[in-house]
Amino acid sequence: MVEKSFRISPETINKIIKDFHSEMSAGLSGRKSSLAMIPTFASMPTGSETGRFIALDLGGTNFRILEITLGGRGRISIPAQHRFRLKTRDITGTQKQLFGFIAASLKRFMLANKIGAGEKILLGFTFSFPVRQTNISNGILLSWNKGFSAKNTVGKDVVQLVNKALKRKGLHNIKIAALINDTIGTLVTKRYSDPGCDLGVILGTGTNAAYPEKKMGEMAINIEWGNFNRLPRTIYDRKMDATTPNPGRQTLEKMVSGMYLGELARLIFSDMTNKKILKPWEFTTTHLSLAESDISRRLGGIARLLKGLGAPSLTYADRLLMKRICGMVSARSAQISAAAIVAVILRIDPGLKRGHTVAIDGSLFEKWPKYRSHIKSSLVAILKEKARKISLALTQDGSGKGAAVVAATASNS
Repeated sequence: MVEKSFRISPETINKIIKDFHSEMSAGLSGRKSSLAMIPTFASMPTGSETGRFIALDLGGTNFRILEITLGGRGRISIPAQHRFRLKTRDITGTQKQLFGFIAASLKRFMLANKIGAGEKILLGFTFSFPVRQTNISNGILLSWNKGFSAKNTVGKDVVQLVNKALKRKGLHNIKIAALINDTIGTLVTKRYSDPGCDLGVILGTGTNAAYPEKKMGEMAINIEWGNFNRLPRTIYDRKMDATTPNPGRQTLEKMVSGMYLGELARLIFSDMTNKKILKPWEFTTTHLSLAESDISRRLGGIARLLKGLGAPSLTYADRLLMKRICGMVSARSAQISAAAIVAVILRIDPGLKRGHTVAIDGSLFEKWPKYRSHIKSSLVAILKEKARKISLALTQDGSGKGAAVVAATASNS
């Protein structure tokens, strides 16, 4: 019965795609929608952009600065990069502390890599927090998340705050040319070397996607697809949702992304066996991946995994059940991901008349071979022979490289 509730029929997949199109259209026209469809003002690169750029990447407590060279014909090199660790006082203190830290780190980076204060430098800023943009080089912070709470920042333009901090440090030669998030970065990084790339997707701890909207001059649209809510949920989805900080929100993300899949499997296993061997949220997606992939004799890998978590030993039948549960949770996640991918590609090219590359970053796709094969088989199930028109490409570090690419396109426009 449980396995049946996790299977998504072809008819349901078709309905998901149809509903996704409906929500996309509503979001783009400003009507009520679970898909925000946020204009980013980022244009698509041609692949001919060249130059030397600096990229800032702020999305967590590890803040990165990269020197990036675009060589044209899709060539990207990174002569230098460095990580700076933000302290609690930097992310929860004052606005001046946080942006002062960013500026001070950039000054150290430039000195260490002999980037002169006299040469003009264009900078791309990947800022992976909710913002509202009216052009490519501004962004009003809507809210903090991921533990950040720097005071007097929400409602302010983060580009202006960085610029002020740079001037306080004497860095007058740097201009922020573009503000993006990691999803846009993934799209433009692949598009720089592959003009057939029409979709950037994050499949990791969270999930999101971006694509170029033809009706808006090929501007990149941040879909925010994690919040898509027209999906068939099981009793376990509802149980888990009730324990999250944002119940009723991010429906697709909670059925797809790495933050939630392990807990979903734990809830099912506990219910089906009546064995509460693991604490809530203790069984992660990494554990789920290992359990699903275990091909050892009598599933000894699962036994060792559970022992490492301090759980009591299980019977072979229980280990077999755990493997099956992990498989069905990951397969459904991939099915939903594939349906969303198909929905966006069919909006771009309704007849699938040409090939399309989907740039994907994130640990689910990168580190979980079975997950990747689940997506591919789901695409075939949905599109039959036309599935060959869609190519999935692992595209890493869009948050770094993509910032430079968008800075280049913005400076040329």
